[in-house]
Amino acid sequence: MAYKIHKTEEEWKAQLGLEKYKILRQKGTEFPHTGQYNLHFEKGKYGCAACGEVLFESDSKFDAHCGWPSFDQSIPGKVEYIKDASHGMIRTEILCATCGSHLGHVFDDGPTETGVRYCVNSLSIDFKK
Repeated sequence: MAYKIHKTEEEWKAQLGLEKYKILRQKGTEFPHTGQYNLHFEKGKYGCAACGEVLFESDSKFDAHCGWPSFDQSIPGKVEYIKDASHGMIRTEILCATCGSHLGHVFDDGPTETGVRYCVNSLSIDFKK
């Protein structure tokens, strides 16, 4: 997909630092129950930590007891969905549709009306009140 924001990997690494770079650009995963937004429930918006594009509203956030921030929907058009067959399983990876940065995965096991659970790395998002 052609993204609105283009940077070299060296530019991303310099901007993000090694920890965020590993998650956002190399498709890493933070350890469960360690992220600052896992149990964070203030009202506001969650944006991509790489480009700032708003991806999720706080009203869609819930505690899935999985160890990562969970949302039951994204803002339409802000998230890209890619089939992920890594690690011996089939999942749907979610990326920022503006810059292509890895956010996490989405699953069809959500407990809310939408039936989905966006499982997102805290390091891949920033919060604004």
